[in-house]
Amino acid sequence: MSATLRFDNIGKVFPGVRALDGVSFDVHAGQVHGLMGENGAGKSTLLKVLGGEYQPDSGRILIDGQEVRFANAAASIAAGIAVIHQELQYVPDLTVAENLLLGRLPNAFGFVNKRRAQQFVRERLAAMGVDLDPNAKLGRLSIAQRQMVEICKALLRNARVIALDEPTSSLSHRETEVLFKLVRDLQADGRALIYISHRMDEIYALCDSCTIFRDGRKVASHASLADLKRETLVAEMVGREITDIYNYRPRELGAVRLAVDGIEGHGVRERASFTVRAGEIVGFFGLVGAGRSELMHLVYGAQKKRAGRLTLDGTAIETNSPTQAIRHGIVLCPEDRKEEGIVAMASVAENINISCRRHHLRMGLFLDRAKEAQTADRFIERLRIKTPGRRQKIRFLSGGNQQKAILSRWLAEPDLKVVILDEPTRGIDVGAKHEIYNVIYELAERGCAVVMISSELPEVLGVSDRVVVMREGRISGELKRGDANEAALLSLALPQGASRQAA
Repeated sequence: MSATLRFDNIGKVFPGVRALDGVSFDVHAGQVHGLMGENGAGKSTLLKVLGGEYQPDSGRILIDGQEVRFANAAASIAAGIAVIHQELQYVPDLTVAENLLLGRLPNAFGFVNKRRAQQFVRERLAAMGVDLDPNAKLGRLSIAQRQMVEICKALLRNARVIALDEPTSSLSHRETEVLFKLVRDLQADGRALIYISHRMDEIYALCDSCTIFRDGRKVASHASLADLKRETLVAEMVGREITDIYNYRPRELGAVRLAVDGIEGHGVRERASFTVRAGEIVGFFGLVGAGRSELMHLVYGAQKKRAGRLTLDGTAIETNSPTQAIRHGIVLCPEDRKEEGIVAMASVAENINISCRRHHLRMGLFLDRAKEAQTADRFIERLRIKTPGRRQKIRFLSGGNQQKAILSRWLAEPDLKVVILDEPTRGIDVGAKHEIYNVIYELAERGCAVVMISSELPEVLGVSDRVVVMREGRISGELKRGDANEAALLSLALPQGASRQAA
């Protein structure tokens, strides 16, 4: 039986880097085929070739045995292909319904029939089990809700071939379950699916087969995952064995470095108080929408607080803006790196130096370009950022390498005291996660107070010295490392009604 989709010797070259090198594999109808590999291995590039955003420099794509060429994304969509990219693509000022039906809104005599569009979308979302308001503006929704809109957009096109790139990276547990059901329904309906994820549990739960990428090449394919050990997959992905991804490093803790007392504001319903000691890693866990990011935005000055105060090393401080926070040595790596973290049109070097640039001035007026180049090169090497060079535009890097550049920006700060990391490993491969955890330990070992927000229970348990849990805009409890486990954290994170039902 011929494959529904075949990649035949696909090659793609960008200036200074070979992104894809002779990639070949098949995906069959009714099959979920996993793609795995480190960030920058070429997975997302392959999906952009499939989606018509890039044209291959060599090789062919075949659908049902027939060669196809896509001059643009519209041609790919017309051929029955839907690609859901890791970096979301939406129009923030349009509604959910308008985004889902963009390009094919129902109309009469040139006027859009909004009522008909909303009714159609409401019915389809209900059939999928997705709880979204068709009239809501995309820009006002959470990242998780925007992710669900992107997924639903592809499903509404009734595509035969569907590719999903890290679709659960921002989803809550409930939303992930909805997605899994949708994927299984599509599989049962005979669609051919490609599924990219760095989460091993998802690959083993959903995929029938998988292909491993490394440095733009296919290094292995497995027709079945039934007897395949996870250690084998990890070794094939990173080219080395990683026995303990978290590799927790205990350390001596100092005095309280940051004290947050009674802070309240947008997204935080009840005054929140917590402390972080010098050298301590405090994990913040909770369901999506629990208020973790909002609380840290108040601490960082990205949102105005209504009440509360901050104390740094025993001295009361004000952080009414991110600039003020940075001057005090408090920095934030945001969850949404595309919207809030990177300057997309700037180079890797500029993104690394953008905060510490004030330290690179000569006579207070002139930038020391040589010093900036040295700083960029040092962190590109130290964090193993995959880039042709410091002058490469950061938007051409994979998500994981963009995240490393944001981390480098703060590591370059000479007077760092508090580091807040919001979902620092979202959409990042196992090898890069291991490297980022080591950076977190290094920060703690040099006396920084580290706050790490994560929706991944194993990550919170594996890295943190102490875990604070939030629920519905409130701090619901905290546990020391020795007392923390998945059941205890979930009990604190779930709404009280849900907790009683689960019990």
